[in-house]
Parts: sequence; structure tokens; C-alpha cells
Amino acid sequence: MSRSDASNAQTVGSDVRMVPITAEVVSAPVKAAVVAPELTAYKGEAYRIQPGDTLIVTVWDHPELTTPAGNQQQAVTNGRLVQPDGTFYFPYAGKINVTGMTIEDLRGTLSTRLAKYLQNPQLDVNVVGFGSRVALQGAFEDTTPQELTTVPLTLSQAIGRARIDVEQADLAGFVLTRDGRNYPLDLDALNRDGKIAADIYLKPGDRLFLPFNDRKEVYVIGEVLRPQALTFKTTDMTLTQALGRTGGLNPVTSKGEAVYVIRGIEEMQQAPATVYQLDAKSPVAFALGDKFRLKPGDVVWVGPAGITRWNRFLSQLLPLSAILTNAAAAQSDITN
Repeated sequence: MSRSDASNAQTVGSDVRMVPITAEVVSAPVKAAVVAPELTAYKGEAYRIQPGDTLIVTVWDHPELTTPAGNQQQAVTNGRLVQPDGTFYFPYAGKINVTGMTIEDLRGTLSTRLAKYLQNPQLDVNVVGFGSRVALQGAFEDTTPQELTTVPLTLSQAIGRARIDVEQADLAGFVLTRDGRNYPLDLDALNRDGKIAADIYLKPGDRLFLPFNDRKEVYVIGEVLRPQALTFKTTDMTLTQALGRTGGLNPVTSKGEAVYVIRGIEEMQQAPATVYQLDAKSPVAFALGDKFRLKPGDVVWVGPAGITRWNRFLSQLLPLSAILTNAAAAQSDITN
């Protein structure tokens, strides 16, 4: 809770602290989404041969070296596999450790070795099967590993090919893992308000993880038309958005000044929760609600008309905290 929150807070019993939602409360600046400089600094490089690649070497005027399996075979059949230890065998050139070599590096090495047996050998090297891949996990429609080829692959291209499951994905929780380090990337915030995220070029061994949004929920209950749990698909959700997605306040049974956001409910039995109150009787209040950003786990409660005692609300809230805590524990048990 911020300093301005604390100055307006009221302690209600030992279980909650109430803070009215005012212009000061919602005026806190939003932290801008950033990308680690080392990710944008990498601009891709010439393809380097990796174990698992299939190479085809064309030696002009020497078909016995170029197509030992015959001209009718596919290129992969005539190619030679780079072994798991990074070595590659070619007649008259012997075994060569090619891991990390560029195509031009290997071409030069082969030319030098074949020159001992062939006069002025003319040859070309191509990769016809790629062992370098990027792994994908999570809320994608296609999690098949993607090949890194001689054409650099960007993060946006990889995501486009994998296709995001828009109903279940948590766009704000995306993580790129590279060289043992996790880089959180808020895909929603980086591509919001007309902004387009800078290209991030991928490297062999990168892992892309897009979490599901089933653990990021806001609970809207009480006197709204459609009480329900709402999942976060994007970076944030405002109070007005949450109320709108549940149909709004019930015009017959709701009390306009009794719109509450309860934060910290799952730990309520160990520490006081913070309760933010919105007086929604005037249109100005919804302007404030449109700037009040909810957090996963928040409970939005709309009280009934005629409620006069806080302990009535609290008596209904405490059993809910137990239900939410038990549900979270059960979900954790199932997952583990």
C-alpha cells in the first residue's frame, strides 16, 4: 500500500484495512515494460553448423562424391549427418569437427583437404536438415520445436508460427530462457498503445514458455448480474472492466457505494487484508474504476442495498477466504 493509501486508510476490526479509491490512489505511474538489453543487442549471425545437421557437399565433375546414393534420391538421402559429438565425415577429407563452423568455414576446409587428391576442386556446401531448434511450451496451439535455419528467426515469427491460444494464454507471463537465464517478457505491454516490440532474434537452444492464465484470476461476487471468476489474459484488468465483464451492478439489489476490492484475502487469517472502496453512485466513480488496476487474487465485492454493518460483510467474506485458500491448495496438489 502506498503512502497516500496509508493516509486514507481506516482499520476495521483486526482483519481489514479500508482505503477509499480516490484520484490519488489511482494516479501511481505504471511501470513500463522493458526488454533486457542483451536480447535486443543480439542481431543474429551467419549460421553455424550444429550436431544433428544434415549437410550435402557438391563436388563439381565428381558425382561419385556428390551423390553416392544416386541422382534419383532426395537431398537428405545424399547428405551426411553431423554426429552428436560434432564430427562430420567426407571421403578423402576424413573426419572433421564441424561444430560452430560456418558454411564458408567448412567449404574452405574441405577444399584444402580435397586439393591433395583432386586438381583445383570446386565444391559447394549446403545444409538440407537442421539440428538447431527452439523449444516451445505452454499456451500455444502448436508446440512443435522450430528449426533455426540459415535465415535468422525472430521471436515474433516463432510465436506467429506456433499460434497463441488466445483464450487460455497469459500474455504478460511469457518467458524466454537462454543460456540458463530466464527473461520475462510482457508481450501485452510491449505491444500496447500503438507500440510494436523490437525484434528479438533467437539462438539455438532457446526455450519459449507461454503460461496458461488459469492461475491468474479475479473473483467478482455479490450484487452483479453474472458473478464469476475472470482470468487475466493481458497485463492488467481494471475494476471497471471486471464489473463490465460480469454484466455490471445489479440495478435492483446493489448498493452503489458498496463496491469493494479485497486484496490479500488468501492470507487474511495471518495478516490484515487491504480493502479498497469505490463509491459508484456517480459516473465520476467509474472513471476512477477505469484507472484502478486489479491484481490476480483480488476479490471484487458488490454489496446489497440496505447493508449497514461491516461485520455482515466480513462474516460473508471470511468463509470465502477459506474456500479460495483450499481451492488454491487443491490446485497445487493436483499440479504437483
